[in-house]
Amino acid sequence: MSSSLAGSPRRWTERLDRDHPRYKWVALSNTTLGVLMATINASIVIISLPAIFRGVGLDPLAPGNVSYLLWMLMGFLLVSAVLVVSLGRLGDMYGRVRVYNLGFVVFSASSIVLALDPLHGAGGALWLILWRVVQGVGGSMLFANSTAILTDAFPSTQRGMALGINQVAAIAGSFLGLLIGGVLAQWDWRAVFWVSVPVGVLGTIWSYASLHELSEQRRGRLDIPGNITFALGLGAILAAITYGIQPYGGHDMGWTSPWVLSGLIGGTALLAAFCVVETRVSDPMFHLAMFRNRAFSAGNLAGLLASISRGGLQFMLIIWLQGIWLPLHGYAFESTPLWAGIYLVPLMAGFLVAGPVSGFLSDRWGARAFATGGLTLVALTFVGLMLLPTDFVYWQFAVLIALNGVGSGLFSAPNTTAIMNSVPPGQRGAASGMRGTFFNSGTSLSIGIFFSLMIAGLAARLPRALMVGLQQQGVPHHTASQVADLPPVGSLFAAFLGFNPLKNLLGPSGELDRLPKANADRLTGHEFFPRLISGPFHHGLVVVFSAAALMSLVAAVASLARGGRYVHDERVDLPATPRPAAAQRSDGTGATAGRMG
Repeated sequence: MSSSLAGSPRRWTERLDRDHPRYKWVALSNTTLGVLMATINASIVIISLPAIFRGVGLDPLAPGNVSYLLWMLMGFLLVSAVLVVSLGRLGDMYGRVRVYNLGFVVFSASSIVLALDPLHGAGGALWLILWRVVQGVGGSMLFANSTAILTDAFPSTQRGMALGINQVAAIAGSFLGLLIGGVLAQWDWRAVFWVSVPVGVLGTIWSYASLHELSEQRRGRLDIPGNITFALGLGAILAAITYGIQPYGGHDMGWTSPWVLSGLIGGTALLAAFCVVETRVSDPMFHLAMFRNRAFSAGNLAGLLASISRGGLQFMLIIWLQGIWLPLHGYAFESTPLWAGIYLVPLMAGFLVAGPVSGFLSDRWGARAFATGGLTLVALTFVGLMLLPTDFVYWQFAVLIALNGVGSGLFSAPNTTAIMNSVPPGQRGAASGMRGTFFNSGTSLSIGIFFSLMIAGLAARLPRALMVGLQQQGVPHHTASQVADLPPVGSLFAAFLGFNPLKNLLGPSGELDRLPKANADRLTGHEFFPRLISGPFHHGLVVVFSAAALMSLVAAVASLARGGRYVHDERVDLPATPRPAAAQRSDGTGATAGRMG
């Protein structure tokens, strides 16, 4: 198909729309399936962790096992954040469809290997972590090139709608993963990985059979120094954040650890070196000059902050439901992943309602009003969630998270469209990858930022609550003191996984056997630990959601500052060398020649 198209990229799209009107819908449906599969798998493990650890026979709360827990969460996210720019650039050089199709193959094969995990204990966990990283590589190939493929296939007057549907699938996948993971974890933990196999095989066959290369491939040279400095720098920072929330040297967290500090400082230095490298090589991995474009830079800043706050919301709501609210309402700890997914449906429903509508309307009216208004609504819902009691009335909770979903839907699709409209055709793969980096890095950063804030909030009140509560049930002072002095990260992860940790904390010492049976049963029952942690958790929740609301408001300001609707003129490409001053726009955006709509 693509061989019959000649001329500028804009004319390619116009002729494609005229001669092959159905192709753009094929591209939309296939890429939507790809990003949906990738983002479902980014979150499906979050809510399935209790069943997965039981399946491999490993206690995630035992000393030394917290790292397995964190890397099960972070491995996929870290790789997805680090590689998407490089893989998007490879798409620009060797074909976006080619790299995208290979992503389906890698993702499907790694899903099979994950489901066939033959090991147990620590070995089984390491197997899952390793192959989740490989799965993340496949997901990055899909994620990095899907929006660029759509931007190639759709004219600028319909991109908002197309990218809106694609973005709705991408973010809805993170919500759907919670529900699907909760359902499948009740059946068999391996099903959490098997579910991707038929979808991946179907997508692989379909993409190879139906997608065609429309972009003009620009081989150039692979920017090896840029790729290495970017991957190592961002990887070091995200890995350091992972270890920063673990206890170190008698402290509740590890932010003073030499390894964490080295990762943060060294990673920052490498990213600075990346910026220098990109200004000096003939074929940079990413044209930093694109950040002079206000629509591109403001959109990515808003996207990063929105992704951080959205990731923090997911984690906090899971802890709130699985660790506190559901047990208080009579649900067994083993069933809380399923019901947490069900009770979060209003969040997904709000997003699914608002996302496509805002994408469609932004084609006509631009992104600024929808994106800014959506982020403001998100900030208001964070304030509302802070005002709820820990043991809330569900309909009030449901309304607030539904409105949060609406706000995210109003923002996400128009913001993505504005970013992709602002870049020249030859840089769409790299731009899509950079947007994906901000999106995925936000989720990774949310773990470090919001878990740290929550741990700090718990550290202020949880020790005393534990001390008083345990002593009231007959636990001796010295034992209660030892438990209360433990880092609160263990209690936080217990709530996150829907566990009651008191059996683990008191069982080895034999204290439970020496207590009256009624007291021992109360300590290990459904309600004692959730009630014990609810007060300190709410204190931490206020800290966390205050930060999330502030981030959302800053993102709203950045979105407002993006300027009016701007579409890069598809007859103009980003040059390897700076354009003369006369060729630059004079509207203050710093963008190359384009057209306003």
